[in-house]
Amino acid sequence: MAVILDLAVQGAQMFSVLLLAPLLIGFVRKVKARLVRRQGPSVIQPYRDLVRLMRKEVVLADNASWLFRVTPYLIFAATWVAAALVPTFAAGLQFSWAADLIVIVALLGSARFFQALAGMDIGTSFGGIGASREVMIASLAEPAMLLIVFSLALVAGATQLSTVAAFMGSPQVGLRVSLGMSLIALVMVAIAENARIPVDNPATHLELTMVHEAMILEYSGRHLAMIELASFIKLLLYMSLISCVFLPWGLAGAGTGPRSLAIGAAAYLGKLAVLAILLAVFETAVAKMRVFRVPDFLGAALMLALLGTLLLFVSRSL
Repeated sequence: MAVILDLAVQGAQMFSVLLLAPLLIGFVRKVKARLVRRQGPSVIQPYRDLVRLMRKEVVLADNASWLFRVTPYLIFAATWVAAALVPTFAAGLQFSWAADLIVIVALLGSARFFQALAGMDIGTSFGGIGASREVMIASLAEPAMLLIVFSLALVAGATQLSTVAAFMGSPQVGLRVSLGMSLIALVMVAIAENARIPVDNPATHLELTMVHEAMILEYSGRHLAMIELASFIKLLLYMSLISCVFLPWGLAGAGTGPRSLAIGAAAYLGKLAVLAILLAVFETAVAKMRVFRVPDFLGAALMLALLGTLLLFVSRSL
């Protein structure tokens, strides 16, 4: 019975990630519109957009290869699996052994790799520009993310998310400067990985600024819907990762009852709402930076993660 309950909770967590991702994007857009005194679209508009794209016919270029056709499904599958591994409202579930930070980084890196290949597959100038910029951003974002993982592993003694969340929620973790640096670095990496302001503006299609949108200009129909849904899930993934590791309050443990699960779900939704509001306020208050300034932004995240790791090494050696 306990195994069936764990599987049911695991399935609920997987599908809640899939269902909440468009709602999160709609909420962020609504808050941004309200901040600039506009009515803005409905919070359920992303669901309508996805349904509309799924109903449209797929238009493919004559020179599109098999890679161009299968890439949207690969990106969606890798991103959904990575997001489903992150504990949202409950930890220590049936597949918690696979919820490893290094595995999540690898899944996101594989999705980025195939997306860059698909952007260059057709041979358009926009796809090549977007792929080159995406790889440039990844060359700094991935090392910063790995250093954040190493910092958390040094503190918690593991890279498994359930173990990290349990340790970060315990009184023994205390206040550490290295963890503060890792949190700031993770927020900066999340902004860059999700193509948000100031790294990229997801609401525009300008040639001189776009990164993610340049690689998917040739997609349409259900293929574009898969990629858009994967991008929604990716933002939810990073917010879930921040709330799980650095804000683990209310997270239900293994084998807990329905009351603890309900409290965990309510706490998770509250943390998502707060992080979404902070993201909307930040994007409204900050201007888009030039593309050639992005390495400076990610270089700062890399240095913060490196300093946090070095501080942990020094504190352990003393």
